[in-house]
Amino acid sequence: MELDQKMLTEVIHIVEDKKGGDITLLDLQGISMVTDYCLIVTGNSTTQVKAITNHLEEKLPEVGIPVLHIEGLPDAKWVLMDCSGDLVIHVMTPDQREFYQLERLWKDAQVISFAGLS
Repeated sequence: MELDQKMLTEVIHIVEDKKGGDITLLDLQGISMVTDYCLIVTGNSTTQVKAITNHLEEKLPEVGIPVLHIEGLPDAKWVLMDCSGDLVIHVMTPDQREFYQLERLWKDAQVISFAGLS
C-alpha cells in the first residue's frame, strides 16, 4: 500500500481529534528499510496516550491504513503502532519522548510540514 498526502493528512487529523501534541511526521523513504513514514506524537498522560492509540486503531482502517501490530499499550508510556509497513506511529508521554529523542535517531529524515498536507 502506498500512502498519499490525503491519507497522511487524515492521520494527522485523527491524532489532533484527541489533542495529541508535538506532532512530527518524518519521511524515511530511502533511509529506512522498515517504514516509509514515522509519526511521533506526545500524549500528556498515559490516559491520553491510550485515548490517542485507541482512536487511531479505530479510525485508521476507515482511511485505508491497516493497523498490523500495537506494542506498549498496557503501560501506555510509549506505544508503537505498525501500520501496513508504510507507517510507524509512536505515541509517547513527554518524559519518554524527551529521553529517547527519536527525531535525533532519524536526523537525516525530512520533516514533513503539516501545511503541505492540507
